[in-house]
Amino acid sequence: MSIDYSHINKFSSFIKNKNYLFSREEILSVLNKETIDKAFKSLSGWENYEPTPLLNLNKLSKDLGLKNIFYKDESKRFGLKSFKALGGAYAVAEVSAGRKDVVVATATAGNHGKSVAWGAKRVGIACKIFISEFVTETRADEMRKLGAEVTRVKGNYENSLDECIKQSKENGWEIVQDVAWEDYQKVPKLTMAGYSVMIEEISKQTDHYITHIFLQAGVGGMASGVIAGVARYFRRIPKIIIVEPKNADCVLKSIDAGKLTRVEIEKESIMGGMSCGDVSLVPWQILKNSVNNCMSIPDDDIPLSVAMLAKGYFGDDNIVAGECSAPALISINVSCNNEEIKKDLELDMNSNVLLIGCEGDTDLKLYNELLSKGSEQLSNG
Repeated sequence: MSIDYSHINKFSSFIKNKNYLFSREEILSVLNKETIDKAFKSLSGWENYEPTPLLNLNKLSKDLGLKNIFYKDESKRFGLKSFKALGGAYAVAEVSAGRKDVVVATATAGNHGKSVAWGAKRVGIACKIFISEFVTETRADEMRKLGAEVTRVKGNYENSLDECIKQSKENGWEIVQDVAWEDYQKVPKLTMAGYSVMIEEISKQTDHYITHIFLQAGVGGMASGVIAGVARYFRRIPKIIIVEPKNADCVLKSIDAGKLTRVEIEKESIMGGMSCGDVSLVPWQILKNSVNNCMSIPDDDIPLSVAMLAKGYFGDDNIVAGECSAPALISINVSCNNEEIKKDLELDMNSNVLLIGCEGDTDLKLYNELLSKGSEQLSNG
């Protein structure tokens, strides 16, 4: 039975990058082959490592008139239910380098902190986590269960990061952050190298050339890590489209302006891990010329998308997808149901689209709320 997906159609902005010029050489000068290859060699040797599934959303691709829509299901990553397991934990291993007297610290909206906490537990060192007032207690408890000491800071993510930096300097802790700034770039590059592992896996999971990748962005770490992976592992370069929350579209604003541009977040998005006001410095060096287009979306269609993924509407699999996985699904629907965007992106029957399902039910309470709301929307037609 053909299903009408056109009701998942809300977007706020769509722009084209006037400075687009994809250069493998430039990208791999920011994150070099040796760093990328070392990350894969290390992570693939960890206990319980296995490539996460690359699912085919065959029902959706048929109804949208595309050849394939592939969904990289990161809910299966190391039991942490998120792609972040590839970044923070790997950086902890590299920073600690076998030393047991190291204390690592980070600020987080949830998944990165969980990865750092797991990484610290894995190598047997102490971990300090700083979270904002907007991070749920469910996420805080997940980090505490891994042995981390969690400190809640009044304000938003940037406030928690400021406090993390302040206390780390005072106490001699090693900051393991996925955000880069002046004089702090090595560790964010390690997390990005970890994220590139997804593309190494995908390059071996399908013989189809990927023509389009829709990438969620917060500060840009995952997106730039994936793009570096494309430069390293893909023979053909796909179109790359960034998707962000309406109220936190710092990559879109920066791409549009041709320079780093801060967004003042007036209302936090339900896509908490993507609700960021500044693009990270190292990712920007990759994103500024390698992204074709950017799109921003409101929160409206998140619950419905979560429910439709869970109930197998888009393919043969019932997929557990968190609030930051849903935007990838929304963005391909928006693109195919808007003739102008579809034409601009050259989406057609020859297109092989890649979506990154970046997380599962990492916040179980929120996931169940979204699933319940989305299921009710489905029942009501």
